[in-house]
Amino acid sequence: MANVTGINLCPAPFIDSTLFGSGGYVSGRLCQKISGTIECCLPCPMTDWVYPDSFTTIGTVANWIATVSVICCVFLLVSWATLPVEKTNRHYLSICFTLGVLIMNLGFVIPLAAEPDQCFDAITPNDMHTLSVCGASGAMLILGGWCAVMWAFLRSLSLHLQICWQVLVGRNFMIFAQAAGWGIPTIGIILALVFSGVSFRFGATCHINHKNSLADLWIPLLIFASITVVTTFTTFGYCIKVYLASLNDNAASTEGSSLPTYSNSVITMSPRQAYRRVRRVIALQWRGIAIVLIIIADVIFFSVVFVFQDNIVQSIADDPKVAQKWIVCLIGAQGDKTKCLDDAGSLVVSEATVSAVLVLLSLNGIWILFLLGRWTMFTGWVDLVKSPFNSRKKEFVSVDARYDNQKDTRSYEMLSRDTSAVVTPLDPVKSAAGNQAPDYFGETARYNAPARSYSNPRPPQGSRPEWNAQQTYAAPQGRDMNPLAMNRI
Repeated sequence: MANVTGINLCPAPFIDSTLFGSGGYVSGRLCQKISGTIECCLPCPMTDWVYPDSFTTIGTVANWIATVSVICCVFLLVSWATLPVEKTNRHYLSICFTLGVLIMNLGFVIPLAAEPDQCFDAITPNDMHTLSVCGASGAMLILGGWCAVMWAFLRSLSLHLQICWQVLVGRNFMIFAQAAGWGIPTIGIILALVFSGVSFRFGATCHINHKNSLADLWIPLLIFASITVVTTFTTFGYCIKVYLASLNDNAASTEGSSLPTYSNSVITMSPRQAYRRVRRVIALQWRGIAIVLIIIADVIFFSVVFVFQDNIVQSIADDPKVAQKWIVCLIGAQGDKTKCLDDAGSLVVSEATVSAVLVLLSLNGIWILFLLGRWTMFTGWVDLVKSPFNSRKKEFVSVDARYDNQKDTRSYEMLSRDTSAVVTPLDPVKSAAGNQAPDYFGETARYNAPARSYSNPRPPQGSRPEWNAQQTYAAPQGRDMNPLAMNRI
């Protein structure tokens, strides 16, 4: 019997798995047993066989778009950190949300810069254990997706509490948001890397493996995304309800009344007042609502497409009959994939759908700059470049705090608490030439209140004050005088 060791017994383009060791992500091989112990595997990467050559170009374009998104996110973060708040209107919900999208886009930028080799050998893809770039890109993509979903949820929850429940979100909500917005993604990335791991599935970016991926990533991620969608549309439903109620509220007292309501509850606020409050909040927060819906839609779209693609690939590996027609076509065409792309189209997600997912995820940073950025940021940078030493102004300084910087507080004219005298500076005024100008008014100029002045409270003199028309220059009183007519103009 001839020695067949080291000989490929599989028909082209398939390769015998016995020719390779156990390195790389072995579970990522697409192999099928032909007879006995012969296991034939499709060459790596798998996407080169099921998609046309243009798929690689689309992936590269998506990575370059992600690079532009990273630049947009960095510009926003640097502007929020450098420029005054009146130029940027920054908020911690916007800052953390942008950080999450930045991390997610880095998952596409890292492979573009490193240009990693997707395959460990001819039939085995690399994973996070065999290639550090794979681990970095996959971890960034998962962590950024978690952060984007969580901070979108927190923005939606904050808006819902303000509009529907009239709750003033403050320090306690900020502490809760920081704990949930960074704590849950940290737990999520640990579970995903420990129980599933990442490897090259399709494209130059590593994605989570099939094992345990539904339990440790996709289901929890889709739960928070669904809660965000429900919360956002519930808030919209409340806004529509308030608007319709305000149309029927024609009472004049609710249109122009400025009387206090004694409470901010829904019970004490009229429909017209509630509509005005909701309209103000929506006018300030519509950009945040729009970017939340965009990010959540992208994440849900990506999750559904990837789960569907992952299940199809796993079904091909488990049941050889699923891809039998396509395999026979490849063998008959001697490895010419162009003749079998129609048969492969029924086994994978279409190229247009996958391309749309990659491009939409890459555009998130550009959307954030468009919706959360302001034109005043650009004018603020222009002012900062023109006058770098004078542009850093304090954002808020109390008026009382400014008095602390004055060496002599009595240099301001102010009334004494005990008398009606005006206190003026004791130091003589100096002329522009530096010589001492003469003090024409003496050391202090005091104002003595007249006897009939009512600027200060005085006790009545005598038991009964008398009316003297000559002292007040008033017309003499007559019997036919109407007392109410004195106030008429």
